[in-house]
Amino acid sequence: MHVLILGGTTEARRLAESLQPAARVTTSLAGRVTGPTLPAGEVRIGGFGGAEGLAQWLRTHQVDALVDATHPFAETISFNAASAAVTAHVPLLALRRPGWAAGAGDDWHIAGSLEQAAGMLPALGRRVFLTTGRMGLAAFAGLDQLWFLMRSVDAPEPPMPSRTEVLLDRGPFTLDSERELLRRHRIDLLVTKDSGGAATAPKLTAAREAGLPVVVVRRPPVPDGVEVAVTVDEAAAWLSQFSG
Repeated sequence: MHVLILGGTTEARRLAESLQPAARVTTSLAGRVTGPTLPAGEVRIGGFGGAEGLAQWLRTHQVDALVDATHPFAETISFNAASAAVTAHVPLLALRRPGWAAGAGDDWHIAGSLEQAAGMLPALGRRVFLTTGRMGLAAFAGLDQLWFLMRSVDAPEPPMPSRTEVLLDRGPFTLDSERELLRRHRIDLLVTKDSGGAATAPKLTAAREAGLPVVVVRRPPVPDGVEVAVTVDEAAAWLSQFSG
């Protein structure tokens, strides 16, 4: 069985490892991150050329099952995968870690987009810890009255807010380090995407402890008709039906 995993997440790497050596596994990485952690099995880096290109790749390489295990906010590739799977008649599963949920003491403000999140900030704080990634910073570029600490794996490119300090770092992050970061930079507002997972969740705990408001950008929906698994074990069980 040949499985193509659209990867770049911890779950994608764990799934690729769990399927070895019973299946042939190819993991595709977008190539947007410098020095990515490579999964087990075959790896390809770069785009497919849209839905049609992905469908052609599925046919050419005789893929038996496709797993979309990309970041929950990688909306374009997810919709391309849904279209390509139909065109190439290849079964598709979306592997999505559960989103975060607010708990007692959290002061969360839910936004439907980065643009909506940007519009909420002036009323909530002045020193912003921005953890939405280096893509999409243009949504915040006009907020010159605010100061931003922007954290990402790779350096961002303009447009971005004029008063921005960039922190290049890669998770997982500890609760102690997140507490110290908020204190050292006098942060009074956190902005994040609902990425889910444990690697970057400590910032939410640190914000709750400090009594800070958190703007959470809601993740986009999975394309209609696509089956969803929330754990690697669920995804592996789904794939087992095609191993015949």
